Amino acid sequence: MTSVTISPKFQIVIPAEVRRAMNLTPGQKVQVIPFGNRIELFPVRPLRELRGRFKDIALVPDREDDRL
Repeated sequence: MTSVTISPKFQIVIPAEVRRAMNLTPGQKVQVIPFGNRIELFPVRPLRELRGRFKDIALVPDREDDRL
């Protein structure tokens, strides 16, 4: 676990190993969400990255015979 220091301007630097592991790039947007007593950062990914990711999902769920 790596710790960072908050600057006087309330900025932090994401460590290089985390940037590489998360495939972050300069200028990329990140959502900041307070959750209990911690802060969570979520990279905002372009919608085009999701293309084809859900191709195997059934649009109509399978139902049991007695539920039709």
